[in-house]
Amino acid sequence: MSETEVTYSSYLALDELLSLQKLRSEPEHPDELLFIVVHQASELWFKLILHELSGLNTRLEGHDTLGALIAVKRVNALVRIVTSQLSALETLPPQHFAQFRGYLGTSSGSQSEQFRAIEAASGLRDPHFIQVLEEHGGIPELVKQTLERPTLQAQFNRLLDNEGISLEEIYTSERQQPLQLLAESLLEYEQGFAMWRFLHIQLVERIIGPSTGGTGGTLGSRYLQRTVSQRFFPDLWAVRSKFFKG
Repeated sequence: MSETEVTYSSYLALDELLSLQKLRSEPEHPDELLFIVVHQASELWFKLILHELSGLNTRLEGHDTLGALIAVKRVNALVRIVTSQLSALETLPPQHFAQFRGYLGTSSGSQSEQFRAIEAASGLRDPHFIQVLEEHGGIPELVKQTLERPTLQAQFNRLLDNEGISLEEIYTSERQQPLQLLAESLLEYEQGFAMWRFLHIQLVERIIGPSTGGTGGTLGSRYLQRTVSQRFFPDLWAVRSKFFKG
């Protein structure tokens, strides 16, 4: 085997990857590795979700209904994976986390630029979202780039305009079944993301308590609770109520 031949280890850069878990507790706390791995793995999934959201946006921009449907189904699968990872942290007792929490300094999950970029890519543009970004040292470049693109809702609306139909018509015309499937898959994405938020809240409260501030002096679960009701696709939700008005 030549030195330049690609192997499983070299292709995945395993030597570098497996050396990135730097425990800070002294002496090393046995549960800190779990905490680091789950969060590092989440960031890897966030990277892939952002990549796939970009592809979804491109397909919506190109009025490619089938391509967008395939793309959003992959995104939904990835969201389910990153959500299921939280169950690993449910095995972390609060007294154990308290033993190494002080070594985390000002680090906090709210500082995740990729997570903020996912929120922005999905449709968050409200003043509170922008304020939270600015309170953490300004809007990161990755998030700025994402904010410059139209929201998924706006792109979906443009797709409908291109087809010459309304939101309501995709639910009343059998000929529009592909667009209805796409709309439902987009709502599935929003609900999956909301489930991640909800389970994250439950996890935070389970480990550090509901009235305790988050790591690094953040609001912890109080901020997360406020975000559960955020809508990525308000127009899709609004059209549903039209069918039940007297």
